[in-house]
Amino acid sequence: MKVMVMIKATPSSEAGEMPSEQLLTDMGNFNEELVKAGIMLAGEGLHPSSRGARVRFSGTNRTVMDGPFAETKELIAGFWIWQVDSMEEAIEWVKRCPNPMSEESDIEIRPLFEPEDFGEEFTPELQAQEDRIRAAAERLNTAE
Repeated sequence: MKVMVMIKATPSSEAGEMPSEQLLTDMGNFNEELVKAGIMLAGEGLHPSSRGARVRFSGTNRTVMDGPFAETKELIAGFWIWQVDSMEEAIEWVKRCPNPMSEESDIEIRPLFEPEDFGEEFTPELQAQEDRIRAAAERLNTAE
């Protein structure tokens, strides 16, 4: 199963405070462990929400809101995509993670949808389209 592991923002990360050299070292070592174990598929840190934007959808209308966004505890400061055997395995890996922030922090784990989760609505034609899109995206990733 694939999961998204989200590092939740904190007041410090939203203020743009950069991690210490020690934290960068510890996280780099943890990421190496994840790669060696065949778990980590992707992972990145995110700039504070002051550098971002949101687009609100209301019917056919689109409203753009520039950051920063008020509710820090609802924001994401970074993420991984992992391939694991179970939610329990993902939890065990997260428990081994260094604290990604200089203060108390949370990491959220959510399963990604798999094709079989969509049932009959995910027709063979839609599956073929999804396969083409993934193949094209993979080519872009390997071209870097």
